[in-house]
Amino acid sequence: MNTKKLSVNKACIFLGIVLLFALVATIIIIHKLTNSISAVLCCLLFYAFVSICVVCFMALVRRKLTLFSDFLCRTLDDMLSGDIVPPEMEDEESLFYKINYRLGRLYEVMSENRRSIAKERAGLQELISDISHQVKMPIANLKMINSTLMEQEVLPHKQKEFLSASASQLDKLDFLIQAMVKTSRLETGIISLEKKKQPVYDTLASALGGILLNAEKKQIDVSVNCPEHLTVSHDRKWTSEALFNILDNAVKYTPEKGKIVVSVECWELYLKISISDNGKGIPEKHHGAIFKRFYREDDVHDVDGVGIGLYLAREIVAMQGGYIKLTSAPDTGSCFMVFLPRD
Repeated sequence: MNTKKLSVNKACIFLGIVLLFALVATIIIIHKLTNSISAVLCCLLFYAFVSICVVCFMALVRRKLTLFSDFLCRTLDDMLSGDIVPPEMEDEESLFYKINYRLGRLYEVMSENRRSIAKERAGLQELISDISHQVKMPIANLKMINSTLMEQEVLPHKQKEFLSASASQLDKLDFLIQAMVKTSRLETGIISLEKKKQPVYDTLASALGGILLNAEKKQIDVSVNCPEHLTVSHDRKWTSEALFNILDNAVKYTPEKGKIVVSVECWELYLKISISDNGKGIPEKHHGAIFKRFYREDDVHDVDGVGIGLYLAREIVAMQGGYIKLTSAPDTGSCFMVFLPRD
């Protein structure tokens, strides 16, 4: 018999048939052994009592199962339709309590998944809004330049100015796309950081190489104090990217003939890389906001940038178990301190 397909009703009928056969067989055996009608009647009464008890027990079990199945269906429907917590059951030793407990656990997992999906959806909407805001201005400028060149006669020297402005807007779009690609790859785990113990001097030199030309144009003095023997476990490529973003900001917001100082210290638990400048500084109330994606202060919109460099730097350092600390005040410059664990 296939017990998997056996329903409760069929099980009750099968049990009744077995009891009936057992009753008939018992009566026949007792009658042959004792040849007494009294014994047969006692046997019938005993089987009648047992049958009534079995029927009552099966009815009770069936009623309990029916009630619990209705309760289970209602609870599952409520859980699927909204944030309704499964009710507590008092009897902690019953099978129903165990099932209800697991329903509670299932509800917690579903609620956490629902919150996670809502958070990801909100983050995606915010990201799309930020990207559309960032690309709107360069695209509008490019359309205006293209329309002017197509519809009007422009003198050669003016054409060169328009083309130079167009190239600047294209560079801005290219920088934005590249930054977004790097950020999305890090956040989604497509690119994993490969940490290994290596000199921080070479990583810092790679980052400095990307800002020296702009620093020379503004006659900014860049001094570096980094012992060549210091080593720390880090990903050279991405750590260099993080340091470059901080250094690039320092060059952008430091006035001409200013100064940038880079120093490296070895602490007991961390290796500290300090990048300080004598630029415009950052008000304390903005210290947390500057690390948000696409954040830029209102008074720096005339400076090239999209506000993603510091966000990317923080993500890269955090993925390696480190952190970034900032000390700054208006008109006194800024100091970004990058801490990498010495493990």
